[in-house]
Amino acid sequence: MESILNPWSWYVSGPLITLVMVLLLYFGKTFGMSSNLRTMCSIAGAGKFADFFKFKWKDQLWNLTVVAGAIIGGFIATQYLSNDNGTNLNPQTVVELQNMGFKNSGETLVPDEIFSIEALKTPKALILLIIGGLLVGFGTRYAGGCTSGHAITGLSSLQKPSLIAVIGFFIGGLIMANFILPLIF
Repeated sequence: MESILNPWSWYVSGPLITLVMVLLLYFGKTFGMSSNLRTMCSIAGAGKFADFFKFKWKDQLWNLTVVAGAIIGGFIATQYLSNDNGTNLNPQTVVELQNMGFKNSGETLVPDEIFSIEALKTPKALILLIIGGLLVGFGTRYAGGCTSGHAITGLSSLQKPSLIAVIGFFIGGLIMANFILPLIF
C-alpha cells in the first residue's frame, strides 16, 4: 500500500498528460487554468464592466471540468493518496532554507512558515499574498495565459509564444528562488 501513497512516476503521469493533450488537440480545444477564471468572471457578469470578459463563455463551459478536476483531485490526493514522509530535499537546500528561517524544511510537503493559518495572520504574509496575486494576475494577462496553459497546451501545439513564456517562467522562478526569496525571509 505504501507505493500507492508516493507521487506517480513520470512514466505513468507523463503518458496520461500526453493522452489528454492528444484528445484536446484532436477536438480543437485548448487547456489552461487562467481561461477558466475568465469564464467564471464572465458568467458572473464581469462583461458589464470590462470588454475583456465579453465573449461567448458558453463555448468554454467544458473547460470548467479542469477546475472541478483540480478540486476533486486535490481532495483525493490529500485525503487518500498522501503520506507523512515529507519531501526528500538536498541537504544543502535544507541548510539554506534553515538559514532563511524555515525550521522543518523537507519534513512536510510545504513549509508551515508560509502555508499555515498562523502565517496568514501576519501583515507580512498578507502583503506578500496581495503583491504576489497582483503580479501573477498581471503576468498571466500579459503573457496571454498561465504556466499550465503555455507549458502543456502551448508547447505541445508548438507555439513559439508559449516557448518564450515558459523560458521566462523558468528564469523568473530561478531569480525568485535564488535572489528575492532570501531577501523576503
